Amino acid sequence: MINYLDITIHRTPTDWKMSVYRKPLFTDTIIPYTSNHPTQHKFAAIRFLYNRLNTYDLLTEEYKQEEQIIHNILENNSFPIRPQKPSRLKLRKQKESNPIEKQKCATFTYVGRETTFITNIFRRTNIKIAFHTNNSIGNRLMHEQQTINKYTLSGIYRFTCPVCNKVYVGQTGRTSQ
Repeated sequence: MINYLDITIHRTPTDWKMSVYRKPLFTDTIIPYTSNHPTQHKFAAIRFLYNRLNTYDLLTEEYKQEEQIIHNILENNSFPIRPQKPSRLKLRKQKESNPIEKQKCATFTYVGRETTFITNIFRRTNIKIAFHTNNSIGNRLMHEQQTINKYTLSGIYRFTCPVCNKVYVGQTGRTSQ
C-alpha cells in the first residue's frame, strides 16, 4: 500500500485497488453553508469532492464509502441538501456545446445577498462574474504596519534652495516629536 497525493493504492495478490487518502489530522471542515461567502465558493469544495469521486476508478465499496464521507461533510457544515453529482456525460456535453468566446470579466467584493442580486443582472450579458472576499486568513494573520515619516528620523539630511540651488547638509541625533 502506498499513499500518493490524495489516493491510496493497494496491491493485492491479483489486482490493484484505489481509494481516497486523507491525512490522519483530516477535518471535514469546508466553508459552512451559513457563512457570508458567495454561493459559488461554498459549492466549489463540494464540486471538487464529487469530481474526485467520479474521476478516480474506485471499486463499489470504496465509492460508497467516499460518497458517505461527502454526505457527512455536507451535514457537518450545515448544508441543507445533498447536491446530486452531475454525470460525466452531462458535463462533457456542456463543454462541447459552449464554443470558446472571448469573455469580459468583472470582479465584485462579496458583502452578502445584495451582491448576488446585483451580479445576477450581469449574467444575461457576456460578462463573466467573479467574487472575492476581504475576509481571508492572510488578512487575519497580518499585523498592521506603521508608516514611518522620513522627516522625523535622526540622521544626516540635505536641503537644496529652490531659488539659488545652494545646498545645506546637516545632522541630527534625535527624532522630532
